[in-house]
Amino acid sequence: MNPLLFNLNGWEIPIIVLAILLLFGGKKIPEFMSGLGKGINSFKKGLK
Repeated sequence: MNPLLFNLNGWEIPIIVLAILLLFGGKKIPEFMSGLGKGINSFKKGLK
């Protein structure tokens, strides 16, 4: 993986978070994070 891809400065992270909030809205974020967590858990179970 290219290390430059995730080389974010301190001010870029809040801008990315703000863009995500504007795109999905505040009410969709918990649903998205819950789905992401379930997906990660299922992936980990699949690796065992």
